[in-house]
Amino acid sequence: MSTLSDLRLLKDRLPNNGTVMPVLFLGHGSPMNGIEDNEFSQSWQTLGHTLSKPKAVIVISAHWLTAGTRITAMDYPQTIHDFGGFPKALFDVQYPAPGSPILANEMMSLIRSTQVEPDHDWGLDHGAWTIVRHMYPDASIPVLQLSIDYTKPASYHYELAKELGELRKRGVLLLTSGNMVHNLRIINWNLPVSGYDWAIESNEIFKKHLLDGNHKGLIEYERLGSAVRMAIPTPEHYLPLIYAIGLQEKVDAVTIFNDKTLMGSISMTSLLIGQLIT
Repeated sequence: MSTLSDLRLLKDRLPNNGTVMPVLFLGHGSPMNGIEDNEFSQSWQTLGHTLSKPKAVIVISAHWLTAGTRITAMDYPQTIHDFGGFPKALFDVQYPAPGSPILANEMMSLIRSTQVEPDHDWGLDHGAWTIVRHMYPDASIPVLQLSIDYTKPASYHYELAKELGELRKRGVLLLTSGNMVHNLRIINWNLPVSGYDWAIESNEIFKKHLLDGNHKGLIEYERLGSAVRMAIPTPEHYLPLIYAIGLQEKVDAVTIFNDKTLMGSISMTSLLIGQLIT
């Protein structure tokens, strides 16, 4: 599995012709990663320095669930502090990246399987800005969010993601943000850098399916056993991964990094999907 130092080497292996952007699934973990200097925020900074500069970033975050599908369509999305009990310094953060109503309209035309509605009220939640502010700290790149329709199954989201693939060829970075293992109900503060046996087991199952290209197994995650059922008590943090694999083409390699399980029941395991030059 790749580490932070491995990510620094990707610059020489990624296509430099700008024709196809990679896809990211990033375990975002605690909102504090948005302001802390740690191995996770450093990896996000490395990605920002390593990847070709995108024309825009579209984030699919675990923290924007809607009935139906919506896309932020305002000129300047607000920074949403959708959490409680954290230091004031975290609430003070503003990430003033522009939006792009033009790209929002293009998104609405690309998606044919459902009607996508423009949204002028949401903004960038912590599944988006805590990551993107490390990748692109000058906040000059347009950032949009696409919501997750909580009424639909994983297979629906997988197929919807395929309709977004054209954006990769237009210089748009598709960034999905959640956690493969996410069970806050039984988080254990006494296990800061390790996981329960079932969390480690399910994380290994997910990685095997990812590296084998077994999308069907990941889509039908309810059939993967009791460990996975513990890892995904509710699907919102897992569904961003489904969008990421839905965007994967046959030629795309998978690079896994930040492969750690924390506080018993959270995995930070992340992946970069993209064609690598060997």
